[in-house]
Amino acid sequence: MPNSVSLPAHPPRLRAFASVAMVALVGISLAACSDESRLVINSASGAHAFAVEVVDTPESRAQGLMYVMELAPDAGMLFDFEAERAVSFWMRNTYIPLDMIFIKADGVVQNIHVNARPHDVTSIPSDGPVQYVLEIPGGRSVELGIAAGDTVEHARIK
Repeated sequence: MPNSVSLPAHPPRLRAFASVAMVALVGISLAACSDESRLVINSASGAHAFAVEVVDTPESRAQGLMYVMELAPDAGMLFDFEAERAVSFWMRNTYIPLDMIFIKADGVVQNIHVNARPHDVTSIPSDGPVQYVLEIPGGRSVELGIAAGDTVEHARIK
């Protein structure tokens, strides 16, 4: 005969409360995840939404989009340096052209480097201290009319 454990019976109301609480917890967790994956750039031409992956460790920032072979038009990678500082990028081991949007801690676009060339090891610097860099497919910032001075909304940007 298999072992069995007898659990005390719970009133239906307690079980319903526990179910609602669990659904709420899962919903909050999923909402927090989805907030990090959505970024919006507000420009003179409108609001432009991107699905982003956030990288915020030295290792993940160093890897970036290296070895990626394609990137959807509305996708990107958001680099969070956790404080404003001068940063620079290069395209070593990067197979697709990228636009690099340098963003200050307050969400204002500082400068944009358009169409960084694959495998180019030339330094691409920010024009001053920034906290974030958004990489999107090469040429998209021009197509969408994104420019310095535009604002960026993201869960990490206050």
